[in-house]
Amino acid sequence: MDLRPHVDRFSRRFAEVEAALADPGAFSNPQRGQELNREYSRLKDLVSTGTAFLKCGEDLRANREMLAAEPAESELAAMAKEEITRLEQEEGPLRQAVMRGLVPPEPTDSRNTIIEIRAGAGGAESALFAADLFRMYSRYAEAHGWKVEPMDASSSDLGGYKEVIFSVTGENVYKRMKFESGVHRVQRVPATEAQGRIHTSTTTVAVLPEAEEVDVVIRPEDIDVQVCRAGGHGGQGVNTTDSAVRIYHKPSGLEVRCQDQRSQIKNKASAMTVLRSRLLERKIAEEKAKYDSQRSQQVGSGERSEKIRTYNFPQNRVTDHRIELTIYNLPAVLEGEIDQLVEPLLTHELDEKLKKLEL
Repeated sequence: MDLRPHVDRFSRRFAEVEAALADPGAFSNPQRGQELNREYSRLKDLVSTGTAFLKCGEDLRANREMLAAEPAESELAAMAKEEITRLEQEEGPLRQAVMRGLVPPEPTDSRNTIIEIRAGAGGAESALFAADLFRMYSRYAEAHGWKVEPMDASSSDLGGYKEVIFSVTGENVYKRMKFESGVHRVQRVPATEAQGRIHTSTTTVAVLPEAEEVDVVIRPEDIDVQVCRAGGHGGQGVNTTDSAVRIYHKPSGLEVRCQDQRSQIKNKASAMTVLRSRLLERKIAEEKAKYDSQRSQQVGSGERSEKIRTYNFPQNRVTDHRIELTIYNLPAVLEGEIDQLVEPLLTHELDEKLKKLEL
């Protein structure tokens, strides 16, 4: 597939967006201004990558011609072979990056994200693994320069979390985190197991794109807001003031509670953010089910009907069942090195989308 026409198209659109941003009236509509800024950033990277890809291809052709023209044992032939090896290694990732640019980005990919981790089957062991996942995602966010902000948590008696909710803000958070939504299965010997038997437990993860007010309209008469005393650990102030907020959304039956901040106002704002994001998730799921009921991978739907990943401690392995990928380096994964899982999932998603576009 010749990618030059597509790189040229990226360049033309980049020039158009750059000119639009130079217009003083571009930000009279803040939402439009943000969209242009996001498109500018995306196209700038694509044009840079596309230019590098085309140059790589030209250099490959030149070195292959040199290799064909020179005696096999000559110094120039040896240099050409080295360059060809290096360029071939560079060309694949560059082509992949340009191919990704051919697929229109999901509207939610650039959004900040709310992540909800809940203990499932397995009791205390499931709650402990929920804490492991929270730490794993926190480390992953730190490595990408993202900010993690706890919103609510319910601790287990033996440690870990029955439930923990937190927000992640940064560049392309939802694009990379959306694949974590689903059932995570862990197989290991619990610390309380005297006979060394392996237990299997599950923890569910919901990944929600943070909704903006224009995405979901919540009427004041559709919600009940209650304030109450925060529970759990938190030191002085947390348990002595009515700062926790519970919001019930009547039309959907959704209920949200936030208590991590000492300020009732901040907790209410956080609860409204979570509520809007859950409603947006539901809206996205309904639209995708309506127009694409046969889609094999639901993006952003929070589908948790079957396990997506298994963490097997005795075998030191992590298996992602959606793409049948197994990695034998469990400690690194739990330390937040999950790009080795995320990148293949991004590639798989790209392949599926390109098939639908018949590219």
